[in-house]
Amino acid sequence: MPRRMGRPGLVGTMARTAVISGTATAVSGNVARRQHQKSAAAMAEEQQQLESQAQLAEMQQQLEAQQQQPAIAPPPPPAADVGGGDDMLEKLKEPAALKEAGILTDEEFAAAKAKVLG
Repeated sequence: MPRRMGRPGLVGTMARTAVISGTATAVSGNVARRQHQKSAAAMAEEQQQLESQAQLAEMQQQLEAQQQQPAIAPPPPPAADVGGGDDMLEKLKEPAALKEAGILTDEEFAAAKAKVLG
């Protein structure tokens, strides 16, 4: 039987159809995989943004709570050194002047001095 030229036969048409179908399946699989990867990356980025927004909102709430609390009083000034200093001398001058003026007795002066010196 002589072979016809021009058009492929039934087997050739089936082979061509199978190649085209396989190629289309492979391409569609690649496209689907890429879309899935892109959507997964987009979902991860969106999740990250939501977490950042939640952290920001929590920080703002903490800041507002701190601002609403009354201010803490500053600590008291440090106590005068027991070892001496100008302040202690000033405190001792007053009872000494009172003793010299005759207002305080020796015992009262000693008690005042003991009180100042601690």
